[in-house]
Amino acid sequence: MNNLLNPEILLTETAITAGLYILISLLYLLIIPAIVYFYLNGRWYVASSFERGFMYFLVFFFFPGMLLLAPFLNFRPRRRPLN
Repeated sequence: MNNLLNPEILLTETAITAGLYILISLLYLLIIPAIVYFYLNGRWYVASSFERGFMYFLVFFFFPGMLLLAPFLNFRPRRRPLN
């Protein structure tokens, strides 16, 4: 019982827990949505119907992170060659 109330162990466990929360939130809000953005940018015009459904799922699942990154990224359609 004394071992559970040791301040050194509590600080270590708290730091590990806080670090894991920060890591998971960074993954969910910044890193994975950025990867999804670049995936969508590369595959949007050539995707099959199943892949397009998967894209919609990714956008739905990572929507908070997509909203955070949206003001900083601007993927416009490619220019058409004029003949």
